[in-house]
Amino acid sequence: MTIRALQAASVGAALLLWEGAARARLVDPLFVPAPTAVAAALGQVLGEALPALGRTVATAFVAYALSVGLGVGLGLVIGARRFLGDVLSPFLLAAYGLPKILVLPWIVLILGTGATPAVVYGTLHGLFPVLLLVIGGVRDVDRSLITTARAFGARPWQLYSRVILPAIVPAVLAAMRLGIVFALLGVLVVEMFAGVRGMGFELSAFANAFQAPELFALTLLVSAVAIAIGLVLDGLGERLNRWR
Repeated sequence: MTIRALQAASVGAALLLWEGAARARLVDPLFVPAPTAVAAALGQVLGEALPALGRTVATAFVAYALSVGLGVGLGLVIGARRFLGDVLSPFLLAAYGLPKILVLPWIVLILGTGATPAVVYGTLHGLFPVLLLVIGGVRDVDRSLITTARAFGARPWQLYSRVILPAIVPAVLAAMRLGIVFALLGVLVVEMFAGVRGMGFELSAFANAFQAPELFALTLLVSAVAIAIGLVLDGLGERLNRWR
């Protein structure tokens, strides 16, 4: 209870300092509006923002599901086969280090506008962190556990379900947390720079119009949704850890 109270007091103090600085003109309200102005703007734009937020979240979840499904599946296969991992690792690391924004024009050129390029780019953005974390988790599994399971006659599917999967739960959970962040970021980037309707498009429009209160309000809304998704994933992680 004390921790929650301290956290709430810290947030309240930060908001009061922000409000005081804005009212005292210590910051330019054109760029940093007061919290009260942001709250008023949120009430004005909420009706129009919620449909855009729904589109963005739905697209991000499709991209997230694809990135996690592909990343975990491929990570299990590549991580369990050391030779395959050694061959592919340089290419995977190079692809992960490549600025993904470079391929965005090609995705839009090939796929056009709409939700499809946002899904593809969001999947691409979220895939490599998930894939590399799962590969690392599989490679870090204690080899003695696998040797013992094989000695007792475990079949390949039993090795995965009873040894490898329980052992890599922390890596998978970390990958899932990173995956949603990267997938959502990828979708927002496409909406901002490719004119796809969604929260990214709305944020870009308010930024270009120098409507700072509305921009802060939508940023707060997207941040709240991202935090809520993170909390849900944390709850899922606790259940998976008990299964482990």
